[in-house]
Amino acid sequence: MHGLTAAQVAERVAAGRTNDVPSRASRSIGEIVRANVLTRFNAIVGVLFAVILVIGPIQDGLFGFVIIINTLIGIVQELRAKRTLERLAIVGEARPRVRRDGVVVELAPGEVVLDDVIDLGPGDKIVVDGVVLAAEGLEVDESLLTGESDAVHKQPGDPLLSGSFVTVGGGAQRATKVGREAYAAQLAEEASRFTLVGSELRSGIDTILRVITWLLVPAAVLIIWSQFRTAGAEVDDALRGMVAALVPMVPEGLVLLTSIAFAVGVVRLGARQCLVQELPAIEGLARVDVVCADKTGTLTENGMRLAEVRPDGPDVRAALGALGAADPRPNASLVAVAEGCPDPGWTRTATVPFSSARKWGGATFDGRGEWVLGAADVLLPEDAAERVEAERIGSTGLRVLLLGRRPEADGPVEPAALVVLEQRVRPEAAGTLAYFAEQDVEVKVISGDNALSVGAVAASLDLPRADAPVDARTLTDADLADRLEAGTVFGRVTPAQKREMVAALQARGHTVAMTGDGVNDVLALKDADIGVAMGSGSPATRAVAQIVLLDNSFATLPHVVAEGRRVIGNIERVANLFLTKTVYSVFLAIAIGAIGVPYPFLPRHLTLIGSLTIGIPAFFLALAPNAERARTGFVRRVLRLSIPSGAIAGVVTFTTYLVVRTDTSATEIQQSTAAVVALYAVATWVLVVVARPYVWWKLVMIAAAIGAFCYALFLPIVFGQGFWQLDPGHPPTLLTGLGIAAVGVVAVEIAAWLVNRTRS
Repeated sequence: MHGLTAAQVAERVAAGRTNDVPSRASRSIGEIVRANVLTRFNAIVGVLFAVILVIGPIQDGLFGFVIIINTLIGIVQELRAKRTLERLAIVGEARPRVRRDGVVVELAPGEVVLDDVIDLGPGDKIVVDGVVLAAEGLEVDESLLTGESDAVHKQPGDPLLSGSFVTVGGGAQRATKVGREAYAAQLAEEASRFTLVGSELRSGIDTILRVITWLLVPAAVLIIWSQFRTAGAEVDDALRGMVAALVPMVPEGLVLLTSIAFAVGVVRLGARQCLVQELPAIEGLARVDVVCADKTGTLTENGMRLAEVRPDGPDVRAALGALGAADPRPNASLVAVAEGCPDPGWTRTATVPFSSARKWGGATFDGRGEWVLGAADVLLPEDAAERVEAERIGSTGLRVLLLGRRPEADGPVEPAALVVLEQRVRPEAAGTLAYFAEQDVEVKVISGDNALSVGAVAASLDLPRADAPVDARTLTDADLADRLEAGTVFGRVTPAQKREMVAALQARGHTVAMTGDGVNDVLALKDADIGVAMGSGSPATRAVAQIVLLDNSFATLPHVVAEGRRVIGNIERVANLFLTKTVYSVFLAIAIGAIGVPYPFLPRHLTLIGSLTIGIPAFFLALAPNAERARTGFVRRVLRLSIPSGAIAGVVTFTTYLVVRTDTSATEIQQSTAAVVALYAVATWVLVVVARPYVWWKLVMIAAAIGAFCYALFLPIVFGQGFWQLDPGHPPTLLTGLGIAAVGVVAVEIAAWLVNRTRS
């Protein structure tokens, strides 16, 4: 099969018969802009901003400029993440081998055209629909399309669907459907989409925001009615009071900061050659308590070396060399065999490609019979001396294969030699396992190799209970979950069993991450809560995994966990600040509306307080290091602190305002200033509580916020007390506000102590 010529390719490209479907590793630029600008919260606050623009003064509309700035920051951060994701996605994408002008070339999926001839081998993802032209033991897994886990044997003329992948054998296909006509277009888009779904953080925040949205309308009606009911209230004053009351109720920055925190995490991990295909995977891996790791490619390197042949001899070496040359797409074991044993030039008449499910492969040679190479405990009876010896050698951590002859088709195998291969343990594996042990994350090694061999490798890395490996062939459905809980090393695991193990662990309430690199890992990767694929693994594993380690380093996983914990812990911190503001804003709106006194604040006052106690500090806190353990119950924990803190701040502010209003010697501005000082003091103490534990930059941040407030309060210069309309010139009211605020500070500290004492 010569393949298409350059002229034929050019003709098809000109006719638009290409597979050039735009890859969407993220949202488009237009979607990013719309998603960050056209939100219901921006719409609400935008209306309030428009009101202030009409009635003035512009100082009371500063909150609108803050929203504009925050939205721009969100757009810029997501555009940076988009560029990083798309650049990394190009590195990690499947690259089919296509025959052009008689030469096999690797192309991007989008460069395939109609009628192209594509070579297929184990692990290859089928990127376009087509028909089989040639097949040598070709088996295709269509589980991603049909849900059936059994591989389908393919013969010339059989159809191939994009989205499936080759498990065994090789062959060639002709592309019959490309571009949007092929199922691959939909699958690829779905697999690489930049999503924000399945996140406890985001779903919890959305729940909170929905409740707040429903509170806005009645609060607006109540506050307007109360302002008009106040003697001498003007329309402009009533509207200004309404805006001042409603704006702080909307924690618009919380959603924005969550997106920014996720996006920055993606960019940081991208710098470590870690491709995050779905944003919630960062959060999800931080919540994982069980990591199921394949041995080969994860704990050990893919490359192997032929260490020994027992017994050795020219006939044995010749058979090994012939088997190594017989497979056009050899796995790591066959590569090592072929490197150590040259091809004798035997004529091959039939081939049975190696299968991870079968645990063996072989070939028939003209005049030399059928030779097989595979697992001794699969090919030989239990009492065979060679099998016992293979298990003894395997228990030292070496991989042992049996070379045998089969005199009759489907008959018993006659052992010829044991082939000993050395596996190279990844240098970073021990440190990574130690990290997970410190974080109470249990690692379970699940491998298709001999259990004793896997146990020896795991024991060398100090994995707990690795000295008691379990042969998966002894597992039953009844005891699977119990033995999974008890053990940490499992050998001779089939692809279907890997999937069952993930399901069993999930049924016991575990959050499971699965790592792997081979096609035999795909089903388990797909079902796990978080699938982690190696960049050098098969295209099929990379397609279904949420996280791809493009540098093939198991040691990158702790960095992913750390990013997830940073996001979860920091968003919880800033959520306390935003929701405290929401609670005291709702309380003040209801209390002021019920009593019918003028609203104590101008919109600019709350802009000042919100910026110095929430907005600016939240950006620093959201991106700071944070190694706290991830826990469920985000909404419950946030409300346990924000509700009492917000209620205390609201009561302190309301009480201060009512008390200072009885002092007729103070002006209205001086009375409002006392309320501003009281609210700022309590809100700052909430920030002090949330910022714990302290490091130098947090203390500097808090000190800078206090200094900026003192500047606005006491200095009659540019952007000073005149701009913010503050007047601290009446000491009795100012001291009253500080005194009541001191009581509130103590109350916040007690509330925080109680929350920490009962913290789950």
